[in-house]
This record gives sequence, structure tokens and C-alpha cells, in this order.
Amino acid sequence: MNDHLRGPQLPPGRGQLSEAVAAYLRGAGRLPRTVTADPYGDDLQLALYLCYELHYRGFAGVEPRYEWDPELLRLRGAMEDRFLTALRADTPGHDSLDDALGALLVEPAEGTGVTHFLCGEGELWHLREYAAQRSLYHLKEADPHAWVLPRLWGRAKAAMAAVEYDEFGGGRAERVHARLFADLMADLGLDTGYGHYLDAGCAEMLAVVNLMSLFGLHRELRAALVGHFADVEITSSPGSRRLAEAMRRTGAGPAAEFFYDEHVEADAVHEQVVRHEVIGGLLEEEPESAGDITFGIDATEFLEGRLARRLLTEWRAGRSSLRAPLAPEMAHTS
Repeated sequence: MNDHLRGPQLPPGRGQLSEAVAAYLRGAGRLPRTVTADPYGDDLQLALYLCYELHYRGFAGVEPRYEWDPELLRLRGAMEDRFLTALRADTPGHDSLDDALGALLVEPAEGTGVTHFLCGEGELWHLREYAAQRSLYHLKEADPHAWVLPRLWGRAKAAMAAVEYDEFGGGRAERVHARLFADLMADLGLDTGYGHYLDAGCAEMLAVVNLMSLFGLHRELRAALVGHFADVEITSSPGSRRLAEAMRRTGAGPAAEFFYDEHVEADAVHEQVVRHEVIGGLLEEEPESAGDITFGIDATEFLEGRLARRLLTEWRAGRSSLRAPLAPEMAHTS
């Protein structure tokens, strides 16, 4: 088997921690014994992303055995503790699960988020940057959530599997959502390679993706992953409607429009299933999980809010949100 030759290239480190992890994966150097890096910063988030990616497609030239390397798992655990401790301390929490879900269901009359910006005034270069950032998630869309399936049962398991089946194209390879996003990227003149924009993605985007992996890889956080999934599905439909309009307004291309049009319809249904069957089924079996579901929702909103502030601050100043701006020769030409 040569699977370890097929993944994306390891990116350069962004500090001592991520440089040490990258070197270790190349078979050189030793891992640090302690973790003191900023829990939301580039160095820790990239190092954590490198560890998590070993459970997805891995990296070119990195042996598959590193997925369960004891020393790497020890360091990953220390990074996870630092990240999760910060999240529990910094995330504004709702008093109840009903309050958290209710907040997601309310669309503000005067929206100021990223999708509102892109819909109303975003230019093609903003959309291309947004797609490049989001590719770190969308090219593995639904994969982190699949880890929760063996950890659920009854109504919750059946409903979660039904939603995941849709995310994976309903049995049709060309309709897998990750494939549809790659088609969107092609319309925008972006490289569609898995992990291609990892080096360009900001720390805030890495943290959003790392949260899914953190919740998905730990059985004790399964209810938090359900909360995260609920947040994604409930907020997806209205946001996707705005993004579809942004794609049409800027002439991004038919595949770019279709990806978000598809999510407007699919996620409107998924939202009902997740709220009533996945969450309802989990609470029926484990009523004590309400607090963790709420934390999953609130932590997702907290990290998405940090990402939104980063993107909008840079864009409104006329600057790129990426660590490495997109190559001019990749520009969309239609």
C-alpha cells in the first residue's frame, strides 16, 4: 500500500511547536514535552491540524503508522487540553439548550456577518478567498461528523446516518458535497487539490476545523459534536442562500451557484431532522447530555465569530485574509 504517497504536502511550520511536529512526521527531530503556545494561535492550531489530518488522508511521505504514534498522541493530548480549556473558559454560554437552539433560529434583521457582506458587497476576490479558506473543511465535509455514528444509538443514530447519507451524495459519487465544493472551486479558478490551501489558511479557520476533529475523535465529547452539527445545519440554509446570490451576482459560475443552492434545500430539511431526531433521540437516551450539546453549539459560534472578525477586518481594509494571497494566474476567467 502506498497511501502515504497520495496526501497533500506537509506545510511549513508556523512556530516551534508546529515545526517540531512537521519534523517528527518526516522522521527527524523530537517532540516537545510541554505546550505553552497560544491556544488560538497559528503555531498550536497548525500543529493540532497536522496531528488530526493523520486520521483523514495524511500527508505525502508520512508513514501511516504515525496516526497512532504514542509520542505524537501524548503531545496531541496536551494541545487538546490547552485548546479545550481555553474554549471552556472563553466561550459565552447559554443557560439552556433551548436558549442555544433558539438563538440559532433567529435571523437578525440587519445582518453583519460574512455571508451578509459577501451577498451585499463582496467582490469575486472575496469569494475566492472565502472558498480557499473554507476548503479546509468542505473538501472533507461530513467526515468529522461520521465519527459520532458508532457512539449513538436508536433514533439519534438512525437520523444522523440519514443526514450523513445525503452529505455523502446519497450513493452518487458526483453528488458528494466535497466533490460539489471542488467543482465550485474550479469555477472560481482555484486549485481543487485536497489540502492545497492549508499553508494559506488563517489560524481562525484552522481552529474551526480542529474543533470538529476534537469533538469527533473523543467519545466523551460526542454530544458536543451533535451540538456542533446542529449549529452547522441550522445556520447553513440562510447563509447558503446569501452565498448563492453572491455567486450569481459576481458571475462566479454554475457549479459555484449550485453548491450553495443545494445546501439551501438540503439543509432546510436536515435542520429539522437534527433538531427533532438527532438531538431529540440523544436526549431521550441521555438527558444529561444537554449541557454538552449546548457547549458544542456555543463553542462553534465562538470560533465562527472569531473567523468572521478576521475575514471582515482584512477585507474591509482592502487586504487579503489569507497568509499567502492567491496567485493572479489562478484568477477566474469566464
